[in-house]
Order: sequence, then C-alpha cells, then structure tokens
Amino acid sequence: CTQDRCQRLDLSGNTRNCFLTGSPDSYRNFIGKGLRCLLNFPNTEVHSNAHHSSGRFCFQSSQPLGEKITSLQISSVGQLPRHFSVWNIQITRSFHTSPSFQAAPVPLFWIIVKPAQKLFAIILGRSIRNWWKALPPNKRELFKESARKNKWKILLGVSSLGVLFVVFYFTHLEETPITGRARLLVFGKEHFRELSRMEYDMWMEEFKSKMLPETDARYQVVERVVGHLSESNKDIPQVSALKWVIHVVDEPGVNAFVLPNGQVFVFTGLLNAVSDIHQLSFILGHEIAHAVLEHAAEKASLVHFLDFLSLIFLTMIWAICPRDSLAVVGQWIQSKLQEFVFDRPYSRTLEAEADKVGLQFAAKACVDVRASSVFWQQMELAETIQGQPKLPEWLSTHPSHENRAEHLDRLIPEALKIRESCNCPSLSGPDPRLIFKLNMQHLLESSKDQETPNSTERDLSKPKLDFPHT
Repeated sequence: CTQDRCQRLDLSGNTRNCFLTGSPDSYRNFIGKGLRCLLNFPNTEVHSNAHHSSGRFCFQSSQPLGEKITSLQISSVGQLPRHFSVWNIQITRSFHTSPSFQAAPVPLFWIIVKPAQKLFAIILGRSIRNWWKALPPNKRELFKESARKNKWKILLGVSSLGVLFVVFYFTHLEETPITGRARLLVFGKEHFRELSRMEYDMWMEEFKSKMLPETDARYQVVERVVGHLSESNKDIPQVSALKWVIHVVDEPGVNAFVLPNGQVFVFTGLLNAVSDIHQLSFILGHEIAHAVLEHAAEKASLVHFLDFLSLIFLTMIWAICPRDSLAVVGQWIQSKLQEFVFDRPYSRTLEAEADKVGLQFAAKACVDVRASSVFWQQMELAETIQGQPKLPEWLSTHPSHENRAEHLDRLIPEALKIRESCNCPSLSGPDPRLIFKLNMQHLLESSKDQETPNSTERDLSKPKLDFPHT
C-alpha cells in the first residue's frame, strides 16, 4: 500500500492506521500476498544513562533506536533504502518457536545409553516372565508364601528406592534465573554448551547453502534487533555472558531458535510473517529467553529423570503381561501417558515462561509490547482462514495461539510498567490490539454482507472483502 495509507509505527509509539482499500480482491491480496507497508523510525531520543528504578537496571544505547534499527527495505538486494518495509503477513500452517529437538539437545552419552537401557529393561522383564512360567506349580506357591512372609522387607526395599529418587530430585533442584522458579537440573551447563556446539555444526552443515550474507538487508535487521535487545538487557549476567551470533536462513518455515551457546537462527519465513519491528523484537526476545533461562538443559534433565523412572515400569510391564504383543501395547500406553501427562505440559510451561521473560526483555528495549499478542492473533486468524483443524492444546508442546495471546494480554500491563521505569518514550498511538479487534469486527460484518442467499457456507480461502480506510 502507498505510504499515505500505511500504519507507521515509530519507537515513540506514534501510529497511523494502515488498511487495504479498493477492489473486492483487497482482502485476498492481504491474505495471499501480504500487507506491504513502510515504517519510518524518526530519531527518537533514547536516554543514554543507565537508569535504575524499582529495582530494575535499564541499559539503553546512547544512539537513538531509530538509528540503531536502521531503516531497511526487506529484499534480497543488500541495499539500504531510507524506509523500512513491513514484512508481508503470510498465511502459514503453524508457528512453533524452539522445537523440542532444536531447543533441548540431549546429552550425547544419554543418546547412546538410553536405547540400551530400554532394551535391558525389556529383556529383564521378559526373562522374569519366562522364568515364572517355567516354575513348577509347587515352587510358585512356595515363592508366593515366602513373599507374604517377607512383605514388610519388600515394602521397605521399595520405599528405600523411592526415597533415593526423592533425595536425588531435591538435591538437584536449582533456581531458574530471573523468574526464581525451582527446577530440576541434572546436567552441567558447560557440558551442555559443548553439546550445543556440536548441534551448531549440524545446523550449519544443513543450512550452509541457504545462509544469507551479512550484507543482506534482512540479516542486518535481525542483527540490529538482537544487538539492541542484548544491549538493553546487559544488566542480566546470563545475557551479557553470551556472545549472540546471527544466522538468517532462507527457508519459508515460520521459525526461529537460539542454541544454548548464543547462536541465533532465524528463518526468512518468520520475517515474512511478522507485521512490524515490534513483533520481531518480541519473538527474538522470546527465543533469547529460552537460552538465558537454560530451558534446553532443564527439559533434557526432566526427560532423563522420567525415562529412568519409566525403566522400572517398563520392566514390570514386560514381566506381568502374558504375551509380547500385550507388553508392546502396554509399553506404548506408558510412553503416551508420560508424553501427555508430563512432557507436553512441561514444555508448554517453559514456553509460557519464555513469553513472560521475552516480553520483559522487549519492554526494557523500549519495544511496543502490546504488539506481542497481536502476532498470535494474526497466526490464529491465518489458520482459521486456511481452514486448518484446531487441535486441543493438550496435544501440543506449545500453547494454542489463542491462549498465548490471552496470556500475553495479562502480562502486558506489567511490561508497560517496566518500559516506563526504563524512561522509554511514551506510547501515544492507538493500541494495536484495538486496531486488530476493530478490523476483525469489520471482517465479520463484511463477510455476512457478501454472503449470497443461496450460499450455505463461505469459502474462507477466497474471501472478497475489503478493509476500511481510517
């Protein structure tokens, strides 16, 4: 859209609404090709002093953020125009930051030993079952009678084993940085960073032909956003201790992840999905929070602990089930129970915590934190328009887009206080959440008006709707 129709966001919070107008195909163009706008970042004054208020240290560059996040046009050409192009909002199937494999590389030793331990448990359980079947009836009775006589000794032994697990758990609890949440941490941090270097080599080998050069405008945008986030949060030891290295991958997937050693990977599909610099800053703050909070080591520690416990139940399943086929079914049920009762809910908890801390990082960087929930509302709208099935949240490792937006809405008031305490420029423009809500209301009203009397259902993939011009 032309500049006079565009919503322009600057870091002082000034906005002008941007909507598509014109032909009935405008909405389709918005969905299929994206909303193209221009952002200007005036030289907003950013305080250079290290400000301390309400127990928070706010570090801000003496260079205005409008200069630090240089106005770049997103294109494959490495030129630097005067205007910053808002990336196209593209409809994507889903957006999951920090996939479990990328975010939580398991220790190399555990990768090797884990299958062997399960195999040993299966063999042991099956051997116990065959041994029991081979016992004569009289010996079985004698064994049962002996177990009844020594039931208290058996109970004491099982209880002692349980106490050992409890002691191990509580002696390996640590406090999560920033949030102070107690969490299990089994693996050493340095050892885990060494393994992350191995994973880094793997990703570099996979994406070596798709890496954007440093002269590319998209690379420079990500570099400046990450640099500003890290500079604004350098009072946090975990942030200042890491060297943040940027890698922009020319991939259509809407994804980004940060390895525990500070290697940042951003796909160009994400740059096409965010609406403005504020949404990108929040997403990258979320990913940096994963690395700072050491979620990779925490998730691997929980998996390690639960898998070790499951070996006992796995042995019992193969010992009790009369046939191998039933034992296989029992093992599958056990693995699914562990996955949906422990693994996935815990992963969603870590995602919510990264959202909270990432929002704080963005607030200290003087980002418009209100744009964070709009991003997830856009993703929800995208999936709805494409007719993607809505899976229950308990089936996913990530919160649903709707719940994620609601969670961020509850966190935004506190983030705005943090932003104010850092002497950031005030947000004088309209709330982007309100603008999005009004657009959705108009979208629904327009869709009802354009439905023909004979139509029984509306084709969401090809809507003929216009956005209002305000």
